[in-house]
Amino acid sequence: MTTARDIMHRGANWIPATETLDRAAQQMRELNVGALPIADTNERLCGIVTDRDIVVKCVAAGHDPSRVTCGDIAEGTPRWIDANADVSEVLREMEGHQIKRLPVIENKRLVGIISEADLARNLTDEQVAEFAAKVYARA
Repeated sequence: MTTARDIMHRGANWIPATETLDRAAQQMRELNVGALPIADTNERLCGIVTDRDIVVKCVAAGHDPSRVTCGDIAEGTPRWIDANADVSEVLREMEGHQIKRLPVIENKRLVGIISEADLARNLTDEQVAEFAAKVYARA
């Protein structure tokens, strides 16, 4: 059985909900990533901030990224998967919610993140094609 742990990118980093978006952008640049899980004061997942969120929800809206926090733009219930979940559960979660990145949690702590690139490296062409069709389909 292939698990979330088997395909995840290890070493994902939290960003505190209180951190500003300019700092989030800097951290994304340093880590060469397009998204960061957002943690509350108890290091619990409370959202994900993406580079697109920073541009669309902050900069394009005329806000100052040095004054807007990650928590300010976090929306909805964050999705995640247990590290021991089967890859079929990973796909169900990502496809069902049309998401491209999925934090991996073990013992209530972030242990990794699964992105489209991780799926492409670890799944069959058929699985990747089905994922793409479901995630990028217009509702």
